Parts: sequence; structure tokens; C-alpha cells
Amino acid sequence: MKNLKKKFRFRINLKSKHLLAIMTLFCLSCIVATFASGISTAPLQEAAGIVIVPFEKSIEKIGSMVRSVSDSFKDKQDLLFENEELKAELDSLTTQNNKLIQDQGEYQRLKELYNLDQTYEDYPKVAATIISKDPGNWYDTFMINKGSNDGIRVDNNVIAGKGLVGIVTEVGSSWATVRSIIDDSSSVSAMTVSTSDNCIVNGDLELIDEGKLRFEQLYDQENKVTVGERIVTSNISEKFVEGLFIGYVSEVQVDSNNLTKTGTIVTPVDFLHLKDVFVITVNKQDMIEGTAVTESASGSGSASDGISQDSSAAIDGQEGADEE
Repeated sequence: MKNLKKKFRFRINLKSKHLLAIMTLFCLSCIVATFASGISTAPLQEAAGIVIVPFEKSIEKIGSMVRSVSDSFKDKQDLLFENEELKAELDSLTTQNNKLIQDQGEYQRLKELYNLDQTYEDYPKVAATIISKDPGNWYDTFMINKGSNDGIRVDNNVIAGKGLVGIVTEVGSSWATVRSIIDDSSSVSAMTVSTSDNCIVNGDLELIDEGKLRFEQLYDQENKVTVGERIVTSNISEKFVEGLFIGYVSEVQVDSNNLTKTGTIVTPVDFLHLKDVFVITVNKQDMIEGTAVTESASGSGSASDGISQDSSAAIDGQEGADEE
């Protein structure tokens, strides 16, 4: 019994290195025996397949997921970079487009000024730019960047777009104030082009919301004035040179006296977006005095003879007009 206990205690107390050596020899013996006996390795391969293949598939799946996440992150970075490039390109194109729009608007304004200059080429003019205006949406009173140093004087007529804008009321060395014909205090002696019938055009800041002015005291005994008639400054105007286009008749009504007519005029000038104007540097009074001097030099009479009696009578009839 004692010997058995000793043997049992000996086996239990084997050192690990001895046990490893024994197991190694056992495995090598099994391998040699397997090749020597021709025993099939299929069971071992099948066992390895059961253990290793799922492990390989898991590793491959994890690797595929990692590659997918990496590719997605790279694609996202590429998209972000491409998006930034597109934003920069869009900003550049927007800036170019805005510049083209501004250039087109500037070209259109310059074209209108050129056409206006050609329309009234007989009058000396100075181009000016509006630098400030009174509060409100409409350019009823505004200031330009040209003044007495440029030959501008009080009562010079101002035109823009396709017609009459107003008159200079105050002048400095490098600036001038203009009161437009849409102002409530404006009154202009005018006439119809086809019949030369006289009328008075008054400013109306409420009516201008419709792009219109008001006219009154139109003498149209033959009822020839209809919608679409052109209205220009009259030859009897005291402060406005003759023939400046004011607008088209849009409505005509007979007054209660059955002698005169009242109505509205559509103005061709955009009084909501004025920017550049022409100032006619010769006044109506200059033209009258110049005509009188010429006639005196030719021996036709005194300076007062430069205005016919009919014109003087007409001016008396238009008393109160041309007040700015």
C-alpha cells in the first residue's frame, strides 16, 4: 500500500517541463505512426475546418467592415472637399453674375443718357450723378455731384431716362439741389405735341405711385387730345426750355366749366430708381435774352420785341405755372 501511494505521489508531483517533454514525444510518435500506417488525415482536417474556417470568416468579415468604414470615411472626406470646391466656384460665379448684371444696368443707363443727349443735342448739357435724396421712396428732391464749378445754375432744367426730371433750385460749388416734377409743389407749363394746346402739369406724390402726373387747364376746344397724346414743355414756359418730353396722356376728363380738361400723364422717367441725370446748362431766360439781343442787332426792334404779343398773352394766361 505504501508503494502505491509513493507512485501516485510521484506522478502527481511531476514537473511541468517533464510533462511538456512527455507530451511532445507523444505527439511526434502519433504523427510518425500516422504517416507510417497510412491512416487518413481527413478527420483532423475536418476538425481543423470546423474550428479554423469560421474563425477565418469572422476575421475576413471584420476586415471587410474595417475597409468599408475606411472607404466610407475617405469618400466622405472627398465629398466634403468637393463640396467646398463647388461652394467656392458657386461664390465666384455669383460674384461674376452680379458684376455682369451691374455692368448691364450701367450700360443701359449710359445708353439712355446717350440717346437722351442725342434727342436734345441742341442744348448744352452736363452729366451728373445723384449723391443724396430726401427721405422716402421717390426722388422728389435730391442732390447731384456737380455745381457752379461745372457751369450749373439755379433754374437749369434736369432730364434723365427719356424725359424731364425737374429743375435746379440751389447750387454750390460742387453740388446742386434738384426738385423733380413729381413734387407736390411742382408746376410746369406744358403743351400737347399734335395740337400745341397749353396745359399745366402738377406734381402729385400720391399719384406717382401709379407712375403718373396730373395735368389741368387743357384747352382742347376741338376735342383732338386723346389717350396717348405726347405732352412736352411749352414754348411759353418761364423756367423750362421748350420741347422737353414730360409724358403720355393716360386719362382725359372735361371740367365742370365745359371749357377746360383735366387728366393724368404717364411719365417715362423712373422716379424710383434715378441715378444719372443731365443738367441743361442754359436757362429759358438766357434763351429769351439771347433771341432779343440777336433781333436788336439786326435792327428789328427793342429787346422786349423778342417775345411776341401772343406769347406774352399766353404767359399771362399761364400765371402760376413753372413755380418750383
